[in-house]
Amino acid sequence: MQNPFENALNQIKRANNVKEFPQELIDKLTHPDRQVRVSIPVKMDDGSQKIFEGYRVEHNNKRGPYKGGIRFHQDADMNEVNALALWMTLKCAVANIPMGGGKGGVTVDPKKLSKTELEKLSRGWARLMAPLLGPEKDVPAPDVNTNGEIMSWMLDEYEKLTGEMSGATFTGKPLSNRGSEGREEATSMGGLYVFNALKESLNLEGQLNVVVQGFGNVGGNAALLFEADGHKIVALSDSRGAILNEDGLDVKAVMEYKKENGSVVGFPG
Repeated sequence: MQNPFENALNQIKRANNVKEFPQELIDKLTHPDRQVRVSIPVKMDDGSQKIFEGYRVEHNNKRGPYKGGIRFHQDADMNEVNALALWMTLKCAVANIPMGGGKGGVTVDPKKLSKTELEKLSRGWARLMAPLLGPEKDVPAPDVNTNGEIMSWMLDEYEKLTGEMSGATFTGKPLSNRGSEGREEATSMGGLYVFNALKESLNLEGQLNVVVQGFGNVGGNAALLFEADGHKIVALSDSRGAILNEDGLDVKAVMEYKKENGSVVGFPG
């Protein structure tokens, strides 16, 4: 089975088979500018110390400062982060955004950490990566299992260390901490745009039944957007299981239920 980076490299090869590019460009795209691995010590609530592996890959800054999210996941590793950084380089180029590709991560299941432990881990990542970061150098963002609160912790740690107070080093912050309107819903909105283009090409009309796999920030906002667009959300899932109602689910009600119970599983009806 291929790891994600091998998959990304094969995509570059396939693209080169369709249109041949200069070998220098292919060589550059298949070799990240910088790969950083750090060990993040965290004092746990029980007084013990645990070391977490953290990563940052700066893939290519030919178009501008590196940019890309930080994911907290038990399966995160250097191969995955390498692949995501490469894809971010390509995405910025396709969308004509004057930034380069980067990505970060920590190998951790954040659901097993208390809020205090999660904050210590977040600040630890920012502290060790601070020399790489900055508005003109490398701009991290939220990704899987990270959010505006985590970005605020990281930004606060970064500002204490560097004195750089523009707030532009981390994106995805809450509006109350110099964040951008629409940022939280942006990925989900992109999904809706793609869906609407696909719907047209497949000649699908009227209200459609929609299933959303993964009811986190992106999936939750996607479900709300699809519902607002007139479609019926018939099934939702998260890491613990799924719910189905062919008459349609009330997305906001499911969100409230998940907030209280930790999962969509068991939602009435």
